Amino acid sequence: MNDASNGKKHSIRFRRLPRRWREDEHGTVAVIAAITFPVLVGAMGLGAETGYWHLKQRKLQHAADVSAHAAAVRHRAGDGQQGLESTATRIARASGYSPGDLTVGTKTEASAGSTKVTVQLSETHARLFSSVFSTDPIVLSARAVAEIKGGSKACVLALSGSASGAVTVAGSTELNLSGCSVVSNSNAADAFLMKGGSALLSTDCVYTVGEAVTTTGLKLTGCSSPVERAPPTADPFAAVAEPEKLHVEQLPCRTLDHITTSSYTLDRLASGAEAIRFCGGLDIKGTILLKPGLYIIDGGVLSVTAGAKLSGDGVTFYFTNSAAAKLLGNADIDLSAPTSGPFAGILFFASRRDAGVVHQVTGNSEWTLNGSLYAPTGSIEFTGNTTVSGGCTQIVADRITFTGNSTMSTCASPTKEIIVGQTVALIE
Repeated sequence: MNDASNGKKHSIRFRRLPRRWREDEHGTVAVIAAITFPVLVGAMGLGAETGYWHLKQRKLQHAADVSAHAAAVRHRAGDGQQGLESTATRIARASGYSPGDLTVGTKTEASAGSTKVTVQLSETHARLFSSVFSTDPIVLSARAVAEIKGGSKACVLALSGSASGAVTVAGSTELNLSGCSVVSNSNAADAFLMKGGSALLSTDCVYTVGEAVTTTGLKLTGCSSPVERAPPTADPFAAVAEPEKLHVEQLPCRTLDHITTSSYTLDRLASGAEAIRFCGGLDIKGTILLKPGLYIIDGGVLSVTAGAKLSGDGVTFYFTNSAAAKLLGNADIDLSAPTSGPFAGILFFASRRDAGVVHQVTGNSEWTLNGSLYAPTGSIEFTGNTTVSGGCTQIVADRITFTGNSTMSTCASPTKEIIVGQTVALIE
């Protein structure tokens, strides 16, 4: 074949070559796939990762919700900040929360009669597919708010968690509790116990962690029947420090003679607070007008002799070293607790170290009390022909008993209120 014919053939092939390229798509698809597949896979990965983080966010919000509710329940029961944080952390982790930042805040709105507990959670996670585009970690956060509100006031609170008859009303007792309820934190089947056909009690309501045993002598003005299986009620004075923190042992021991005249002086603690210390008890005789201050009964018994008159405003009696109040006989007592200061609202304060000490009010005592009788680890017994009237009195003790011909007409204290029947609900 000559050169002319060969050249012609090569020319024809050369002109046909671009058409083959256009008709043959195998190479083009490979190139397009090489370019688009990474983008497609990345988009699918980002979509899957976005859904994953959305799921994690929902789980974190759930953890915040349940931990806020749990912390609010513990706040209602009287736990402090450390207890709230511990509860919130435990509940959040049980709900899938990974270790991260957790904060708990509380805010009381007196005008609204409510307290809000806020829990904020955050988690930090390494990126997955999106790490191709950024190395910054993913930070998730959630916030929940639970509100404690409602409830009513109480003026009798037994703190024991298990005692039988933690609040007992027996004999021919007649109790008229105006505008307040009776509460027993005991989980016993007879946490509140009425016995004897002549015992009478009129109150807003009765609340028990356990159950109540009642008679026809119970008159409830704020509820139709005792509220059983209620949550425990917080000790209103749990945060009040023992007077021992003020180094009361540095004070001299005084006698009754020291306070028999209106010109007597009080000693001063290192903190500057005014106080008097009576060692081995104090028997009140005659007419005594107490000046405002802290009266320390260091061991022994505080008693008021028949015919004596004891009065004073801004007064707190502190019982330590197993000291007890035994107010017997036909005396006249008119006392008011401080309205400010570290012992505001507390008329009698029995040391928490003196478990099992019994404080008694017996006989034909005529009392006017404004303040709280506080024996968190002891018992308070009203027996005999005891009358307490004309004051706003709270009774907070491990156990409380009313028996004999006791008559009490009282109301909730205006200082540290005992609130029962509160509800907890998530609001944010």
